[in-house]
Amino acid sequence: METTRTYRPAVPTARDSFGRLLLAEWTKLRSVRRWVLGLLAAAVLTIVISLLAAAGSGTDANQEPDFVVGPDGQPVVDDFHFVHQPLSGDGSVTARVRTQENSQQWAGAGVMLKESTVSGSPYAAIMVTPRHGVRLRSNFTTDLPGSADTVPRWLRLTRSGTSVTGYESADGVAWRKVGTVDLHGLPQSVEIGLFVSSPPEITIERQAGSTSVGGRPTSGTATFDHVQVEAARPQQPATWANEDVGRSPARGEATEAGGTFTVTGSGEIAPNPPPDDVVQISLFGAFVGLMAIVAVGVLFITSEYKRGMIRTTFAASPRRGRVLAAKAIVIGVATFAVGMVASVTAFLLAQPILRDNGFAPPAFPRPSLSEGPVLRAVVGTAAFLAVIAVFSLGAGALLRRSAGAISAVIALLLLPAIIATVLPLSAARWLMRVTPAGGFAIQRAKEPTEALVEPWTMIGPWTGFGVLCAYAAVTLALAFWLLRRRDA
Repeated sequence: METTRTYRPAVPTARDSFGRLLLAEWTKLRSVRRWVLGLLAAAVLTIVISLLAAAGSGTDANQEPDFVVGPDGQPVVDDFHFVHQPLSGDGSVTARVRTQENSQQWAGAGVMLKESTVSGSPYAAIMVTPRHGVRLRSNFTTDLPGSADTVPRWLRLTRSGTSVTGYESADGVAWRKVGTVDLHGLPQSVEIGLFVSSPPEITIERQAGSTSVGGRPTSGTATFDHVQVEAARPQQPATWANEDVGRSPARGEATEAGGTFTVTGSGEIAPNPPPDDVVQISLFGAFVGLMAIVAVGVLFITSEYKRGMIRTTFAASPRRGRVLAAKAIVIGVATFAVGMVASVTAFLLAQPILRDNGFAPPAFPRPSLSEGPVLRAVVGTAAFLAVIAVFSLGAGALLRRSAGAISAVIALLLLPAIIATVLPLSAARWLMRVTPAGGFAIQRAKEPTEALVEPWTMIGPWTGFGVLCAYAAVTLALAFWLLRRRDA
């Protein structure tokens, strides 16, 4: 007896079907010469314009007369008024900050141990501020918070070898330890005493296309009593000296009457990184290269509408959302790959040019791809271009007209940046947070700042990039919704 078996053709799985769809869209992309040339043009423009930007940039920051380097070789500002005397070996200084007159929130009044009165030399200080309580700071980089209390406040620094410990007290009896810092290489003899600082108020004037940043000096006055210097081993009695350390914007002074010191000072003690971002400069070409990316992203779908080929595509794959998703993945991945090559090449080639033009240590530490912010900026540039390509694809699917879609995307990316240069700071920051132009922030390796012309430097890198991704996602969602409701 014969058994009859029926064989049915295998039905492709959803994964296999979508894989073939991806392959088909990739074949389209690489088969059309103008699209391939467009991606290559984006890479070339990114590299060439970045090199031109690097060649046209220059600075003499390392030759500035007030340029100061801290113990770790980084640029710092070290300006304050110091009432001091020498201390040999271990010991301590104690004082009560009785009053503090200053409206600058980071003005400092307290006790300090410093290697010397040379600006930029190692130090440890515990101080009270008008709005940030007690702080223990050292060598321009360490900042340990104490209590939130303000004046009157007792403060003490104690040295043991290279370790310096800060204490605070409300009554001079019960002391609370704020922290301990290590001043590596601290010499036997140091200067110890009272200090007052008052950072300048930053002034920013914005006009069409330019930003002018300046500083208005401020001055602070504090009174100290119960001042006591104790050495661990006997030493000759010392007299108090007072002087302005660094290039204080306003001259300080100090007087003493009945054991009470009145000290007036100006300036600040802080890191002083230059505003220029050498990583962002080396990636500037992406600003121009994105125009080619926008064109390729839009044409990747509008050309099929123009020639009527979209009907064939939808006939082969009736699920239109899958077609749009495949196109988005293909154009996004291809653009990311091209963008990575372009951004890494631009960064590596532009850095030597920038160093030759003055962007060199110590004012500008040499950036490395092993640093998190630098790697994020370089890889983020490639991701930025990839998201723009997907955003452009969605705009093309919505409008179905190449010229209109290209113009709309470029306008959304560039016009807000131009408009923001003439707006007040708060409005400019708001504009960067609600438009895709904020995506340029991903290229910045330094912290957000208001002191530069480029408005996207006012927001964080991930904030701006997130806004751009949101625009791309919403555009694709709208395109998917319309694809299902409109005729091909």
